[in-house]
Amino acid sequence: MSLTAIEQRDQTGPAKVEVLTAARGNSYPAGRMLISTPREVDAIVRRIPEGRVLAIGALRAALARDHQADYACPRTTDAFLRIVADAAEEERAAGRGPLAPYWRVVCDDGTLSDKLPGGDGAQARRLEGDGVHVLHLGKRYLLSDVEHYAWSPPPLGKAGRGRPPDPRRKR
Repeated sequence: MSLTAIEQRDQTGPAKVEVLTAARGNSYPAGRMLISTPREVDAIVRRIPEGRVLAIGALRAALARDHQADYACPRTTDAFLRIVADAAEEERAAGRGPLAPYWRVVCDDGTLSDKLPGGDGAQARRLEGDGVHVLHLGKRYLLSDVEHYAWSPPPLGKAGRGRPPDPRRKR
């Protein structure tokens, strides 16, 4: 029996930092590499304000910073973002909310992701609904000015690390 995306997001162990003594390619240099969790990715994504975006590189940097690591694993962070997105869509289908606004996470160069639910077209529509200007360039979608819309997450802190915010609690 396979787990739902909500279960994959919520039933994870703790994050861990692996020390790589030698580089394993361009994306995996020597140093302290964080293997985060879907819950931590969810906690940051839920904090992205409407009308703003978070570049995937800034997401990785924030996760690494919160764990005093040199960087966060790009492959697992991307996979965990997909779990967060799928969990949000499961929650939407069940009529639950508020949802983690996964569509506000964009590529570092401002292009949109075709790997999130609904593809880059759906991401463009949701961002435009948030007030973010998206350029339609043939088959590609690109933010008009990624720096203008960029948001940098503050540290999660020990109390919030790895836990999504309680939707019942007023902010």
